[in-house]
Amino acid sequence: MTSAAEQQPQQHQPQQPRPQQPQQQLRAQLETLTTEAFRPELAEIDRLDTVEIARVMNAEDAGVPAAVAAQLPRIAAAIDGIAARMAGGGRLVYAGAGTAGRLGVLDASECPPTFNARPDRVVGLIAGGETAVVSSVEGAEDSAELAAEDLDRIGIGPDDAVVGVSASGRTPYAVGAVEHARRRGALTVGLSCNAGSALAAAADHGVEVVVGPELLTGSTRLKAGTAQKLVLNMISTITMIRLGKTFGNLMVDVRASNEKLRARTRRIVSLATGAPDERIEGALAATGWEAKNAILTILGGVDAPTAEKLLGEANGHLRAALEAAGYDDKKP
Repeated sequence: MTSAAEQQPQQHQPQQPRPQQPQQQLRAQLETLTTEAFRPELAEIDRLDTVEIARVMNAEDAGVPAAVAAQLPRIAAAIDGIAARMAGGGRLVYAGAGTAGRLGVLDASECPPTFNARPDRVVGLIAGGETAVVSSVEGAEDSAELAAEDLDRIGIGPDDAVVGVSASGRTPYAVGAVEHARRRGALTVGLSCNAGSALAAAADHGVEVVVGPELLTGSTRLKAGTAQKLVLNMISTITMIRLGKTFGNLMVDVRASNEKLRARTRRIVSLATGAPDERIEGALAATGWEAKNAILTILGGVDAPTAEKLLGEANGHLRAALEAAGYDDKKP
């Protein structure tokens, strides 16, 4: 015997679309990204002679500087903000995963020997930690929480600047780093290679260097990686110029930590002063092989302790210290 409810005709229920699975969602998202686009005209590149493949790659790379040039005003604005934070005692922190993270670590690691910057002044964070520099750490790039933990571990705060780096502009680790840093009051920069990226939208300064689809579909260590390296070069180098780490185009804060760098230090002092070798050797010995101090003793006509004092008062800017010492570079 059936109930009245069971005797009622069944109402047709419209079929609801099945929610996409995470992998389906990610695939759909990737298919919208320029950096992931497939190029059918290159589908048989493996049939070409090696030199032809090299020509194609070289032609692809030639367009990267133009893509960077289109973003120069945004890059410059970001650098001015970073330099202001660092001049006040803050740090520059790069955060990324995979190739982008490795490029940040590389750029940070070059600042101590090139500019005599303390290792804790420019920091590279990569999803998965040091292990991820040389091998993949599965799942690390998908964690915004991991980025927040890494930033909190180094005590990120309002004095600092954080640059999130991601070719796609959607990597959770990079986006999460920028969002968390911004909540902590840090200046934030989002560097990506896709227009309209979540990373750029999350940052105070969005820099989107759109280099187009890669030679190998989705291999963003190619043009996107080159573009990121060029921008990171600009960020660290120009920031250090603004902080007085150079004198003209000379690396006067270079650390003379080995024979090659000691030879470079001698040459830098020679180029800056035109002094004879004997005087250069004496100035370097007196100043503990600090090129900037040695130049000041020679051009400013001051002793080593006075050079140290003047540079301290000038926040390390050699031109300002030379002016304080009475040196006039306009005089013959």
